[in-house]
Amino acid sequence: TTNDIESHMRELYDIEISDSTISRITDKILPIVQEWQERPLEEIYAVVFMDAIHYHVRNEGRIVKRA
Repeated sequence: TTNDIESHMRELYDIEISDSTISRITDKILPIVQEWQERPLEEIYAVVFMDAIHYHVRNEGRIVKRA
């Protein structure tokens, strides 16, 4: 909602933006967003999943976390 956006801008950037300004901006970018959402997708996307378990281990006389 515009209130959520206004709150977010205030918290992150310490700026005040009116609801009407937020509405005008979103009205202008919505067609671009919709075009992006409806774009054709590629057949293949490269994906890399990385996972680790972190353990406490002794290393040179100290206990440290290692993946």
